[in-house]
Amino acid sequence: MEQTMVALLCRAFSAGALKKAVFSKPMESDIVRMTLTPRQIGGRLRLQAETLKRDNKAMHENLEAEDTTRLQALVAAFGQINLLTTVGECELRRAKSGKVTLIGGDKLSRALAQGDAPRAEVQSNNRKKTYILNGSEPFLRLLDVSDENGRVRDKKQSKFRQINRFLELIRDCLGHLPEEEDLRICDLCCGKSYLSFAAYHYFANILGRRVVMTGVDLKPDVVEHCNATARALGFDGLQFLCMDVGKFEVSEQVHLVISLHACDIATDLVLNKALEWRANVILSTPCCHHEMNHMLDCAALSFVAEHSMLRQKLCDAATDALRLKRMEAGGYEVAALELIDPEETPKNIMLRGLRKANFDPNSEKALRLRAEYEAAKAFLVGDATKGYF
Repeated sequence: MEQTMVALLCRAFSAGALKKAVFSKPMESDIVRMTLTPRQIGGRLRLQAETLKRDNKAMHENLEAEDTTRLQALVAAFGQINLLTTVGECELRRAKSGKVTLIGGDKLSRALAQGDAPRAEVQSNNRKKTYILNGSEPFLRLLDVSDENGRVRDKKQSKFRQINRFLELIRDCLGHLPEEEDLRICDLCCGKSYLSFAAYHYFANILGRRVVMTGVDLKPDVVEHCNATARALGFDGLQFLCMDVGKFEVSEQVHLVISLHACDIATDLVLNKALEWRANVILSTPCCHHEMNHMLDCAALSFVAEHSMLRQKLCDAATDALRLKRMEAGGYEVAALELIDPEETPKNIMLRGLRKANFDPNSEKALRLRAEYEAAKAFLVGDATKGYF
């Protein structure tokens, strides 16, 4: 019966009629069930086995339909198997006594033998990523991310993915931004301002929102170029200022603060401003973390800190963790997210803060969070009053 089930599975697969095979009542106690489905993998049609474990982890194995030995081993490892095809179903049952029964096998075999089975839908593991931007946007061409035909340049593919990922993270925060009033956005330490233009385009041109946005940076030539680009694009609500972020002030409520790769303590200056303004949403991707490396003074971590490479990794993580703790103490729901694949850039951690409604800085919880932040900082640098974070 087990060999008959394997033969039916292979015939259904070869005919393109296999929907899936569900394996349940496993012999192994750490397995819940397994599902076998046809998949396009690497340009080839194969069988993919997804095994759900009791710890909620899913394991995947790609199989060849010709590997009947492996398929028979899988069939033997389960007490019940339901084979679903476009022309019918059958079920294998294994009793406690070991007796195996195949229900509906003959009927399914006759249906498959007719040779005109409708083809089942086959999913692919090679699905193309769908981006918010497609590369043809005018600002991408002016920033030289895309060519004049809207094709993303080979050397800018990573930047294109980074921009789209940032917009996806912004999209995830829309529920924390006002729905009606003009959006006030600041990009601090904006540099070449890829994100300023992308965010402005997303809100103004895709979502149809009115936006007042300011980019701030210390480099006069970069700021001049960005202002010229904004004028060329007709982005009337976007302007760039050449000044120290620490001296930049706004009089109205800021809804969103973004920052990409502000170097070292510049990230802390950005967070200072965002917390001071009580921005609704903070999205900041730090760059380097030298300040903590210079200040680290923690005997308990000396076994790590004595190794220069590990010391830097420790300082990277500790600095960003302190920043998150500080934001949390300031009334934000916080998270550290992956901006982009670490193989493309090691600077791939996004710090996100979502301001909590009706946060009371004098509440017992707020005071406790502040104490936790100060204790963590003192643990790392020996003095909670030192440093920028």
